[in-house]
Amino acid sequence: MTAPLSSPALHRSRPKVAIVGAGPGGLAAAMLLAASGARVTVYEKDEVVGGRTRTLTSPEGYSFDLGPTFFLYPRILKEIFSRCGADLEQEVDMRRLEPQYRLLFEQGGDVTKLDASADLDRMEAEIARISPEDAKGLRPFMRENRAKLEAFRPVLERAFSTAADMIRPDMIKALPLMKPWSTVDRDLARHFKDPRVRLAFSFQTKYLGMSPFKCPALFTILSFLEYEHGVFHPIGGCGAVSNAMARVAERLGADIRLNSPIDRIAFEGRRAKGVEIGGTRHDADAVVVNADFAGAIPKLIPDHLRRKGWTDKKISKARYSCSTFMLYLGLDRTLPGVAHHNVILSEQYRQNIGQIESGEIPEIPSLYVQHAGATDPTLAPEGHSALYVLVPVPNLIVQPDWQNQAARFRDIALDRLKVLGLGDLRPHIKYERIVAPHDWEQDYAVGYGATFNLAHDLPQMLLFRPGNRFREVDGVYLVGGGTHPGSGLPVIYEGARITTGLLAQDLGLSGAPSRPTADSGFRAATPVTAEP
Repeated sequence: MTAPLSSPALHRSRPKVAIVGAGPGGLAAAMLLAASGARVTVYEKDEVVGGRTRTLTSPEGYSFDLGPTFFLYPRILKEIFSRCGADLEQEVDMRRLEPQYRLLFEQGGDVTKLDASADLDRMEAEIARISPEDAKGLRPFMRENRAKLEAFRPVLERAFSTAADMIRPDMIKALPLMKPWSTVDRDLARHFKDPRVRLAFSFQTKYLGMSPFKCPALFTILSFLEYEHGVFHPIGGCGAVSNAMARVAERLGADIRLNSPIDRIAFEGRRAKGVEIGGTRHDADAVVVNADFAGAIPKLIPDHLRRKGWTDKKISKARYSCSTFMLYLGLDRTLPGVAHHNVILSEQYRQNIGQIESGEIPEIPSLYVQHAGATDPTLAPEGHSALYVLVPVPNLIVQPDWQNQAARFRDIALDRLKVLGLGDLRPHIKYERIVAPHDWEQDYAVGYGATFNLAHDLPQMLLFRPGNRFREVDGVYLVGGGTHPGSGLPVIYEGARITTGLLAQDLGLSGAPSRPTADSGFRAATPVTAEP
């Protein structure tokens, strides 16, 4: 006879899964595993969910995204919500921006603006203002990358566990389109001759913490995704999405425990048997690690258990992304003329990248500025503005002296904001917070302060990235930017789907699918005007 849903016998038969970290990967895993029948407990060291996809608030009434500031390709997250019996659009007020962002190119003392648009007619006109000949390359670029994504999607939607996975038919089909011999910038040069136009379609490699002059040509799909599927702003900031994910997970029975830092994973031999907190063991049939890979694995799993794979030595010698220097500014004024998303591209952009890679701190850096108040009035008091400033900088491996450099670099970053045409903002700062590379490591447990995790060069992708089913031990699974497929919110969500599919298979759950199952459409309403 089938046991009632609430019976102790059935409760005992449901596998227990411990998830370390309530970042986007951990929350997606909690949703999918709870929906598949597992008893899920999420242990989060901080007092809020979201990891780096959280909201920072100040007593003065300003709110900021800590890390990611927009949503790209929300199809994957919509499918995860649907799999869990929820509707993303009902849980989160998501606005599609048009224009998507403003690019400001510095050259010879002048600044050229380009408002990037998913309306291809409008985008062609924008490109033509800079380089009329290059406008002809937009639609061929889109067609080529549409085919590239379609060919490569199956590769990004499955696990890589053995060498045989590298020669499966989908991989062989996608390999020529990956162009492993080429880079993003070199591949774009077939369509766009003006370096500024190429930057409009290649600065997105910074989402991976990489240089477009070294990043594999596969990643031209990043800018394609923006123009094909749109750039979205969740009202209230990206932390609103993390909060919605936590709500859905808890509705499905997941237990999310805040202020619960994990000391280590408990092992019996090579098999994980739970987690330890303050000397107390909490048993589990499997453990999902969502903490930063380089920062967490040496602490959570003894080195001797990883002697054939990702040992402490291998982790320390791996290649990592750049870091970021962050300013969160609460201003007592509005910002007329400033777009929602702004990317200031220094005339020394290529030199900046070389400096970052060598450990030198740029004096005239490129930077990204979010003025969410152009779209969202909820993030600052009336008549005020919340400004988010991100500057790519060296990580702690190549520049260990950040603690002594932060105050000086703050002034460099503030002076660079004058490019927006606002003058000196210092007299208007009513709230300020800095997160520099050493803060990422100390306060947010990001290994080496490398904000975008392990670098995405070819020797650290697919099978060569830490596996979704962590191969070094039994019963440990990984989600987040440090595992396959890699960094960036849509990719992390896809990685959680892959990981939970493997775990569901291993524990005999009803299934947390690793391939799309729901309607792939996203009813993104009419794009909202993000023009200043």
